[in-house]
Amino acid sequence: MDESQRIVAALGREPNAVEQGIFDVMWSEHCCYKSSKVHLKQFPTRGPKVLQGPGENAGIIDIGDGDAVAFKIESHNHPSFIEPYQGAATGVGGILRDIFTMGARPIALMDSLHFGAPDHPRTDYLLRGVVAGIGGYGNCMGIPTVGGETCFDSCYNGNILVNAFALGVMRTDRIFKGIATGIGNPVILVGSKTGRDGIHGATMASDAFDEKSEEKRPTVQVGDPFTEKKLMEACLEAFELTGAIVGIQDMGAAGFTCSSFEMSAKGGCGMELRLDQVPMREEEMTPYEIMLSESQERMLLVAQKGREKELERVFKKWELEFAVVGKVIAEKRVRGFFHNECVFDLPVAPVIDEAPVYDRSAVKPKQLLSGPRSLVPGPWSLVPGPWSKSWIWRQYDTMVGTNTIVGPGGGAAVMRVKENGKKLALTVDSDADRCAQDPYEGTKAIVARSVEKLAVAGAMPIGVTNCLNFGNPENPEVMWQFKEACRGLADACRERNIPVVSGNVSFYNETEGRNIKPTPVIAMVGLCAE
Repeated sequence: MDESQRIVAALGREPNAVEQGIFDVMWSEHCCYKSSKVHLKQFPTRGPKVLQGPGENAGIIDIGDGDAVAFKIESHNHPSFIEPYQGAATGVGGILRDIFTMGARPIALMDSLHFGAPDHPRTDYLLRGVVAGIGGYGNCMGIPTVGGETCFDSCYNGNILVNAFALGVMRTDRIFKGIATGIGNPVILVGSKTGRDGIHGATMASDAFDEKSEEKRPTVQVGDPFTEKKLMEACLEAFELTGAIVGIQDMGAAGFTCSSFEMSAKGGCGMELRLDQVPMREEEMTPYEIMLSESQERMLLVAQKGREKELERVFKKWELEFAVVGKVIAEKRVRGFFHNECVFDLPVAPVIDEAPVYDRSAVKPKQLLSGPRSLVPGPWSLVPGPWSKSWIWRQYDTMVGTNTIVGPGGGAAVMRVKENGKKLALTVDSDADRCAQDPYEGTKAIVARSVEKLAVAGAMPIGVTNCLNFGNPENPEVMWQFKEACRGLADACRERNIPVVSGNVSFYNETEGRNIKPTPVIAMVGLCAE
């Protein structure tokens, strides 16, 4: 039974256009992890200090004295190839929202960037656009970019990798999750108005590239870091209104669709939505466009009934949109109305819990890469001569916030936690060449090297987040690479008692049949000895 037949079987009828669009994005590789889920289950995700593991916007680790850190790394590969400035900028914006929606104040950014050959005609354009996008968004937000890596290899000529990491500090008793509970509680949209940018962004990220990739530019979101700065401050202020916010979710990939259905699934309830109440910045938007828009700087929250005015005062003070767009219902369905007409009515389970999961065929490649072939490997500024990369991080504000003790240019960044005087060490690393030779041992080596970098900074590892960048999962050789890398990450972290608390999978990094080298990126956080 193919996926379209599964949808009809689940509904007992054909879906209408809006409903089909909802299934398209929620059953995409980007949203439901249908090719990777069976392999991600082997990661060690628990530990005495783990307050939140995979499944939420970010992982959370207790660092003592009532404080915790939230962190995650994610990809924005395809959007950054199509529109490098906005693709990279909104990648930073998205990972920051993942952090502060949990109740944490972001204090650090890092990135892992992989570009094509230096002499490829598009490399200079893509490199400059991505670096400008990262710097433009992070600098405007007032959050330092304190470390990372930049690599060049011809395998990325048609499909660059832009992975962004963020870390924030929070109180252990102020954790917020993307959940909807409380029948009758209002569903509220805050932040920016909704436009047509980013529609089909999630499905675009789940497709391989071809010669027409440039035509997908309208699917790339447009970021506004100044609005996000206000949204971050407003959310952190609203969190102080004890009990006012029941749950909150970043409206990132798949926008309104993902946030409403995922929050409902986690809460074991449903929602009734009034789409005509959504603040829009473009005229005559359709229900389909409203549900699938990935306009940036938006959050969906469920509030305690009767506390709406308190919350509205906070968001209006920060000059942000605040609109009650629905309510929580007992029935496990999400219904959307547009000018009193029901435009979709779907049960939550088929969209979320019953999304397809595949254990794809995996075959070891007949020929593995025999030796290093990357043109300019290694992290920032470690390559001498004409390939020095220090000019990249010089465009980033690395000291804003005055928490940076050790910034970019070395093995691990070190950040001060002002709240309790503790110090954190952060590193991000990859090794595509070694993983192309042996993805199991290569991934284990990345974990080992990350531990060593933290040790040099005087830190013990407390948690890992990963961004697993691979080619087309429908290719059995690519799937073998992915399975072996997952096995290597799981074994390496289990041997060292390091929990994997968050992460991201980016498949379909393929252009005209050519897959990138397997590129698992590991970000590790350590706590320095006092």
